[in-house]
Amino acid sequence: MRTAFRPAATASLPRPDVRLPGWVLLPLRAFLGVTFVYAGLQKLADRHFFDTHSPSSIQAQLRVYAHHSPARGLLRSAGHHAVLVGLLIAFAELAVGLGALLGLWSRAAAAGGMVLATGFLLSVSWHARPYYVGSDVVFLFAWTPLLLAGDGGVLALDRVLQHRARADVGLAPAGPAVVDFATVRKLCGAYDHGACRFREGAPCEMAPCPVLAATPQPKPAIAAEVDRRTFLAQAGAAAWVAGAALVGGGLTALIGRLMPASHSQRAATVLGGPAPSTSATAPPPTTQTAPPRPTTAPRAARAQHAPAPTVPPRPPGTPIGMASQVPVGGGATFRDPASGDPAWVLQPSAGRFVAFSAVCTHQGCTVRYSRNGTFACPCHGAEFSGSDGSVLQGPARLPLGRISVARGPDGELYVDG
Repeated sequence: MRTAFRPAATASLPRPDVRLPGWVLLPLRAFLGVTFVYAGLQKLADRHFFDTHSPSSIQAQLRVYAHHSPARGLLRSAGHHAVLVGLLIAFAELAVGLGALLGLWSRAAAAGGMVLATGFLLSVSWHARPYYVGSDVVFLFAWTPLLLAGDGGVLALDRVLQHRARADVGLAPAGPAVVDFATVRKLCGAYDHGACRFREGAPCEMAPCPVLAATPQPKPAIAAEVDRRTFLAQAGAAAWVAGAALVGGGLTALIGRLMPASHSQRAATVLGGPAPSTSATAPPPTTQTAPPRPTTAPRAARAQHAPAPTVPPRPPGTPIGMASQVPVGGGATFRDPASGDPAWVLQPSAGRFVAFSAVCTHQGCTVRYSRNGTFACPCHGAEFSGSDGSVLQGPARLPLGRISVARGPDGELYVDG
């Protein structure tokens, strides 16, 4: 049998046991740390994330998520400060990820990760059906072991700083050591042929062993000084990490905007409100003042009863922009007047227009249109047809919402809503 105990000041630490909680949790800690650091940097590098005119911006996403979230009031309020909210989310993810990776205030980092995951669950993943296809509920519970057990002192900056603080006051490093229980018996002066003198001759067993249960503690004043020095060292390290995160995040944002956008990431044309009417700029009709030419009575009667030229009626719905802004074989974005959600209008062939909601039916992310004629969801990889909005690749199950669109005689596009 093997057990963990705190060695005396003169004892040397044996090889670490990978079965201890800190080593068991290390792969989970590394995954969560890398994932959250990557998520924060990706948001900062995305040129569309903070662009309020982009259908994939944080502002557009907050507006979409508010339709189905139980925290819709909070999301609508956050939408008024979308850029600030986006920056807070990105740098919070960076802080949580770096804390987990470095083992710096690990429990606080785990608590922050759970807060972020809860927020994403109540907004992004709330309407995912069934619930287990949403990733945020998994992240929420994945942080739980780190909140309860911390980093276990394994490859953790907290443990290094604590050892340094203990050394400053003359204490040996603290930490678990794993030895065979047979070795404990050999070192124990109360062990007597299978019995324990401390326990009045009761069988020597690991669970009730008074030697293992007795953990030497420093004097309260010394312990308080160690805690104070450790906290100050942690705060200093956190300040350096925060500064590095700000500089790294800023450089990432700069590089993301200097790098040329790929064909599928270039900003699409955004349709605005109704274009100025052509009749507004046309010269006013002049009144005929010259006397009419003489004509015979039958011709004058026919002229009076001649039908006026017919003008095609304007389609029903709300104008969203000029049809000339939508390239043939491409698309443009607009805001659906019925729901306020981002949407796409395409012109697959000259004079033919189709429109779809840009809200992915999986978890509500905003899809992007690519030149190969498909919509792609940047969150979980779902793909939809640009012809009819049908699902080409999961995890989405339902097609994109179809929006009725028609071109009017004035060159405007009209959609229902």
